[in-house]
Amino acid sequence: MAPLGYGSADAEAVLTILALNSGSSSLKFGLYRVASSRTEMLLSGEAESIGDKQGKFYAQDSRGNALLSETISIPSQRDAIIRIGRLLADSKLPAPAAVGHRIVHGGPKLRQHCLIDDSVLRQLEAAFAFAPLHIPSALSVIRFAQEHFVGLPQVACFDTTFHAELPMVARVLPVSKELQLEGIQRYGFHGLSCESILRQLANNPPSRLIIAHLGNGASITAVKSGKSIDTSMGLTPTGGVIMGTRCGDLDPGVLVYLMREKEFDAAMLEQLVDHRSGLIGISGVGSDMRRLHEAATSNPDARLAIQMFCYSARKQIAAMIAALDGVDMMVFTGGIGENDANVRAEICDGLSWIGVRLDDARNRSASNPIDDPASRCSVLVLASQEDEQIARHTWALFPRSLS
Repeated sequence: MAPLGYGSADAEAVLTILALNSGSSSLKFGLYRVASSRTEMLLSGEAESIGDKQGKFYAQDSRGNALLSETISIPSQRDAIIRIGRLLADSKLPAPAAVGHRIVHGGPKLRQHCLIDDSVLRQLEAAFAFAPLHIPSALSVIRFAQEHFVGLPQVACFDTTFHAELPMVARVLPVSKELQLEGIQRYGFHGLSCESILRQLANNPPSRLIIAHLGNGASITAVKSGKSIDTSMGLTPTGGVIMGTRCGDLDPGVLVYLMREKEFDAAMLEQLVDHRSGLIGISGVGSDMRRLHEAATSNPDARLAIQMFCYSARKQIAAMIAALDGVDMMVFTGGIGENDANVRAEICDGLSWIGVRLDDARNRSASNPIDDPASRCSVLVLASQEDEQIARHTWALFPRSLS
């Protein structure tokens, strides 16, 4: 495994990087031109509903203009990679010099972004149990990318890296030492998103920063002087804030009860906490916040799901304020955090005790800063730029001998 900084690209090198961000049934991609001080997006897109007959593949240029949008069958991650390769070939843009991959979880041994070699692949396979929802698709994408983009360096960028130096009091989970030694600890996630927020703050964040990444997956992170000191997700991306289909924090006794009284096995529990809980479980309507807002006027369960989501996020934010001994700035990011003014308002309405106040008009238009001048805490809305972070890390790890 080559650690961060090993054989890094020459400071003046300009490279074209393909960033791949895989989900269990989707694959986001972006082509970037990267130099030491500048990153330019050339095109981006996504393959959605991989494995379904009615998949969707779309792409846009650097100005957001649609390059294509098609409803097609995308049977596998391999087919998605092939379609991306064909798009790049047809685009007349420079071919990628390297490929970067977002990896949600690298287990206890892979904690730093690194060049992918056989050793890294073996360690990812060994870490399967830590993120069975994410690692298999990530491994598939890596292998298919290696097949399609033959000979190009491939880089693994981990969502857990940003939290790798959590203080012991936050990292250690209250289980036996024996289990701790097996890697059961708080890892934290959405690290690439957090990195992108710090970069947008010119790597000069306030002393006490809270990043609220709210989307289908959601987490709250406390950042002190640029370092993560606590975060709401733990061993896996299932804990913390209520999410689209994930339960967030849940009394472990519920799982014991289901095993004992309802004869749930591990697969059934995993299906429950990762796919049938959260917003979809509470509402019975769906996991998309936009759909819940539409249904909330006539459906009390949809209304309750929104209220519980905001309440859950607010509680986690309050916990991070305690960890930081106050707060100077709060940033909303992620699909919900960036686009849902109502959710932002409901969360912040319950934080007036710490001096958080929003300007209604600025919040509605997401015009930064969105806080009221009387607020004791600055509040911003910033886009999560995970793919750009992948491109930058891939540039940094590009083997010098190839540049």
